[in-house]
Amino acid sequence: MKLFDNNIQNLLPYDGEALYHEGVLDPIEADKYFEILLKEIAWVNDEAIMFGRRIITKRKVAWYGDAEYKYSYSKIERHALPWINSLKMLKQQVESASGKTFNSCLLNLYHDGTEGMSWHSDDETELGENPVIASLSLGVNRKFSFKHKQTKETVSVVLNHASLLLMQGSTQHNWLHSLSKSTKITGPRINLTFRRIID
Repeated sequence: MKLFDNNIQNLLPYDGEALYHEGVLDPIEADKYFEILLKEIAWVNDEAIMFGRRIITKRKVAWYGDAEYKYSYSKIERHALPWINSLKMLKQQVESASGKTFNSCLLNLYHDGTEGMSWHSDDETELGENPVIASLSLGVNRKFSFKHKQTKETVSVVLNHASLLLMQGSTQHNWLHSLSKSTKITGPRINLTFRRIID
């Protein structure tokens, strides 16, 4: 039975679905994958164009997929790299847990709590009308928040090591999300966001 078929609570009170499940991976297995991804992923500093200027962040990213998909966000176009074995195996586990299929993965590496993500929605046209995004967390626990675009209501959750957050339905239309910064957090976190690019 799929993890999300059975009594999984929706974190959002309305206008979307954000299904959270802890312990999708065994802790020892999750530790192993964390170390492998740190070494094997082709990490690069993320970039964005803001007010006409190119900004390079401390946070690192990588983009993998079934094909050399083009994906644009923050006014920067990226091209997917071919899967490596560890990512393929994690994709299979996430697909089994969620009952969904994905053809790409955007990874983020946050070195410590001084690196985060500001309010945004994953609503790029490449992801289709109602995208399904499965977010797998490895490493230190981090606070993740949603904010409704109209009512401004907020909902927060701590994303634990080896947990999976499935965002689907109208979530990206109605809610923003962010990863809070905290100087108290000194360890790294890897976030894998499995997606489906629409050709």
